[in-house]
Amino acid sequence: MGKTLILAFALMLVLEGLIPFASPSRWRETFARLISMTDGQIRFVGLSSMILGLAMLFVFS
Repeated sequence: MGKTLILAFALMLVLEGLIPFASPSRWRETFARLISMTDGQIRFVGLSSMILGLAMLFVFS
């Protein structure tokens, strides 16, 4: 299980790096928008992301 978690983390890093690599100006613009969001909005985005990830895990595993 440990190796699987490391591989999943490595894949996450690759996917997270795609947008800054492919379009740094768009990434910077998105990050600037994120800074102006309230804590509640950021929490909602985080919660939505976790729920979507869990749903994908259940569907595809």
